[in-house]
Amino acid sequence: MILAAGYGTRLRPYTNQTPKPLFSIAGRPLLDRIIHGLQKAGCTAVIINTHHLHQQIEAFVAAQKYSLPVCTRYEPQILGTGGALKNVADFWENQPLMVINADIVADIDLKDIYRAHCRHHPTATLVLCDDARFNTVAVRQNKWITGFGKQAANPIGPSGSLLTFTGIQVLEPEVLKYIPAKTAYSSIDAFKKMIADGHQIRAFIAPKGVWHDIGSPQRYQQVAAKKTMRKAFELAFGVPASRRIQKVKLKGDGSQRQWYRLTAERHSLIMADHGIRQTTMPAEVDAFVKIGGHLYRQGVHVPKIYFYDTFAGLVLLEDLGDVSLQQAVKSASNENTILELYKSVIEQLIWLSIRGAEKFSPSWAYQTSDYDQKLILEKECRYFLDAFVNDYLGINTRFEDLEADFISLSQKALAYSTIGFMHRDMQSRNIMVKDHKVYFIDFQGGRSGPIQYDLASLLIDPYVELPVSIQTQLLDYSIAKLSAVAGVMPPKFRLCYHYCKLTRNLQILGAFAYLSKAKSKNHFEQYIPAALKSLKYNLAARDQGEFPRLAALVKSLQPAKGSSGG
Repeated sequence: MILAAGYGTRLRPYTNQTPKPLFSIAGRPLLDRIIHGLQKAGCTAVIINTHHLHQQIEAFVAAQKYSLPVCTRYEPQILGTGGALKNVADFWENQPLMVINADIVADIDLKDIYRAHCRHHPTATLVLCDDARFNTVAVRQNKWITGFGKQAANPIGPSGSLLTFTGIQVLEPEVLKYIPAKTAYSSIDAFKKMIADGHQIRAFIAPKGVWHDIGSPQRYQQVAAKKTMRKAFELAFGVPASRRIQKVKLKGDGSQRQWYRLTAERHSLIMADHGIRQTTMPAEVDAFVKIGGHLYRQGVHVPKIYFYDTFAGLVLLEDLGDVSLQQAVKSASNENTILELYKSVIEQLIWLSIRGAEKFSPSWAYQTSDYDQKLILEKECRYFLDAFVNDYLGINTRFEDLEADFISLSQKALAYSTIGFMHRDMQSRNIMVKDHKVYFIDFQGGRSGPIQYDLASLLIDPYVELPVSIQTQLLDYSIAKLSAVAGVMPPKFRLCYHYCKLTRNLQILGAFAYLSKAKSKNHFEQYIPAALKSLKYNLAARDQGEFPRLAALVKSLQPAKGSSGG
């Protein structure tokens, strides 16, 4: 029997949408790991009690093809660990029943436990381990359990010890006599009564380190990461799971993800931690995995994803080193070196746009499947106004006062688009340089959209501040290269590129302001002056009175005190 009815209150809010038995470890739900363990041990049938989010557990079991019968029994009211046993009395068939909590991770041979019980035939055998955080079970001579909780607090003598109940047990049908019918009851209370009546409850001592509690988000994350990292190294390099993996936290980006470099046996991987899933809807980690895998298969220079667990939010991928395009540009000895570097990026960007669009499924996109007018108005124009102008600079400006200009800009940014796969954040920190090749990272925002937008993101990037003369040369190079494969019309391409520069610039300022003020990531603030300078220049460069209110507002803006150029 697998006990799977609980609410998982200590793991909220994550258990609000997903029952704890369906939390995954190294890509597999806990429930699946346990059933396969029982199947391997020679178990002949399994019953699972359910209550909280029971439909999900029932649907999961129904979708599997196990080699043994697996059924569920719904409890309209939770019956507790003891009441659940009484409720499936008809399932026992007058023989020992192995019972396992559905929320544990234990690398223990279940067949050994069952055989040990059958050799001695005590009324119950409980699997125990030594974990100082939870040691409350009194054991005499490492064989017999003498008390639980307050009982265990009594002196246990020189031959006794306190250990932890792992949630794995084998019970004789006689246990049912100590559990009242049709009511909530604890199996521990039944065990206490049994001990008082002289029944023997045997201890099976598990080796240290084979049992893991996942009762809190922190402990779940620790166990999930440990198992996922080991699986990734096995798949990528054949490194044995027993090898120690070192984990070093890396400097993060503008998102809430955590990044780590993992090393073992002279091999290394990068781990992106998106956090535990809180929704049953598609999440950022799903887009990261699906889009990343697609681009890699299409021959685009992106890191190879070796393994992932999208519920735990963990993605293990190829280590591309520490040199970003930003760093490569800053260390370049001359302008020609920079030009050649960017030309290689542009060639790969064109490949990304064309090849990435082939076989791309809009369902993989995390937020919107296309770069459209609604996105421009909300995620770029309004973002700029709310986060940068109003919140960061403290200027009270209504969206409605600029709405006509914003609508006009959004329409023009989409006109004459050369549509392909769009990265959406094509800036120098999202481009790595390794072995004289460039690679794109942070592709989870990908969708269908104009290549002009990615090109604008690359060339007006405030992290680098390319001189206008270099931007112009690189734009010409891009048009020449793209014309050879896509047949673009240069005048119209340039026009769309110009408006995409403006929408991207608005987005950059909104993001830098939001990250600096709302998220206290103050290092982004140093790039605000360059981004504002770029917006002013690009608005004025083709000033035909198209956006009078926006132009007047931008002309009046000054960086907040304390921000400085990069």
